[in-house]
Formats: sequence, structure tokens, C-alpha cells
Amino acid sequence: MKSALATKFQDPSRGVYFIGTTPPKSSLEEEQLEQVSQKLLERLDNIDVDGLIVYDIQDETSRIDKPRPFPFMETHDPRAWSKRLHQQSGKPVITYKSVSSRSSAEFSGWLTEAWEQYGIRDLVLVGSPSSTGDIKLPLPQAYDTLKASPHAFNLGGVTIAERHAKKGDEHLRLLKKTASGCEFFISQAVYNHQATADLISRYARTCKERGETPKRIILTFTPCGSAKTLEFMEWLGISVPDATKHRILDAQAPLEESIKICRNALEQIIETALPLGVPLGLNIESLTNRKEEIDASIKLYKLLKATLDLKLAEQTLSK
Repeated sequence: MKSALATKFQDPSRGVYFIGTTPPKSSLEEEQLEQVSQKLLERLDNIDVDGLIVYDIQDETSRIDKPRPFPFMETHDPRAWSKRLHQQSGKPVITYKSVSSRSSAEFSGWLTEAWEQYGIRDLVLVGSPSSTGDIKLPLPQAYDTLKASPHAFNLGGVTIAERHAKKGDEHLRLLKKTASGCEFFISQAVYNHQATADLISRYARTCKERGETPKRIILTFTPCGSAKTLEFMEWLGISVPDATKHRILDAQAPLEESIKICRNALEQIIETALPLGVPLGLNIESLTNRKEEIDASIKLYKLLKATLDLKLAEQTLSK
């Protein structure tokens, strides 16, 4: 039986809309966890979301030499946080899973627990942040393990436009992941709209050549209100062109400026994606726990959802 999200994803005439969040740090007790989840869901009360996305936060120091701008902290199990948010909101939750640190047998056990104990139905697998280090389970083998599982997860993958800008082969990765069972893709946060548009264009053209239908790409956006957040974004590998950096940092209201930049980026990507038949979605996150940036992420969500909804309605009317 298909998950509720899988059914929504199949309608290319509509967008799909998510709020991304991370599990709280592992030191929090039950009472504090309850407060955090309530606060998050109160913010969602006034917006129309299809679901939530819960990340699996890893210590990515093997990927980059620079020190992490914000310290890495162990978090609660993403499956438990997803279950809590699903039960309290009634909304579907997409759960990320980093696969490299477990053997195939351990991952198989994790999948069974995720399905049976935590009610996980929508899943995104993430490979190792770096090709060096101790990789017990490469991503392609994790997909094989999942295929052998009796549980019919609605599977998604990650897509990174910055990787395409460097190597020119991200569209082939998407096709390979589709062959491994991925039904949708979630992007890294977008601040370089040209890199994302280039990837989508190449992906759509290659799908057409092969007689395949493009899968839905869920675009991630995040507000940025300070030099520290910008530094963290770049540490995460998010490409921010110099002119965009200067626009944010020189602005009287950096958060407002970043929201304008994100809206413009979305409009540019829509102009590429929709005529090529690539269905889109949105995922809005705050990369910090600063109240101003969290509030700005809700404002950004409303603005970008309205933007994509309008473009989709125009497209439907013009047919």
C-alpha cells in the first residue's frame, strides 16, 4: 500500500510542501522534548504543510578541513522524533537515514524497527559525507539491502546541485538512484539558482532521451540573517555566489534580503523546471535555533508556497 505522500507526489499539477527539522540534542529529557515538539507544531498551526522532514545529523568533519562553525551535538534517534511529530501533528514525516556506519545486516534490522516500531513509511537514504573514512555500507549497497526488505518504503534521495556544477554528472546520479527505487529527490539548500537550474535542465533532457518521466525534485530553502549562518552554510557545502553574500551582509535587514533572494531563486528555477515537465516541491528549514531565523523560515515558507502555487495554477490554465 502506498504512503499518503507517495500518492500526492504522483500528481505533477500540484506542489508538495514541507518544513525541515532536526531531532533535538540527545541530552534533552522527555519533558523538554515535549516542549520542543509543541513549540514546533504551534509554528505550523497557521500554515498549510503536506508533511515534515527529519534529518539525520552527522559529524561531517571528515568532509572538510575547516572547523565547524557550530559545535556538533549528538541528537535523539530521528525515527523517534519522526514518530512523535507524526503522532502529534497527524502529518506524514520523511525521515533521513545516514547509512555508512552500519553493516548491511545492521541496516536491515534498522529498517525493520523503523517500519514496525516507529511507523516510518517515507525514507531518504544518505551516503557518507566523504569518500575517505570507515564506510561500512556504501549507498548503492544500502539500496540493495532496502530492496531485499519486505517493507515498501516510499524512497527518496538527496540531490546536490553544487556537485553537478563541479562534476557535471549529478543528473546521472539521479537516474541511477531512480533505478535503485528513488521516487523523489530533496535538494541541498539553494542559494545558487543557476547551478540548480542547470542540473534540472540536464536531468529533464536526459530523461526525455531515455523515455523516462522525471521524478519530483523538492527544493530546500533556508533564510540567512548573519555572517555566522552564512559561514555555516558554506561549511555545509552550500554554494553562495559572492554577489549574494554581499547582498545579505550589506543589507540593513539581512533576513529580509535573504528571503527576497530565495524567492527570486525559486522563480528562476520554476522558469526552467515547469516547461520541462519536472514536478517541484518545497522544503523550508532554519539552519540555526535563533528565533529570528526560525520566524523568518515560516515567513519564507508562506511566500515560496504562494509563489509555486501561483505558477502551477497559471500552467494548468494555459494548457
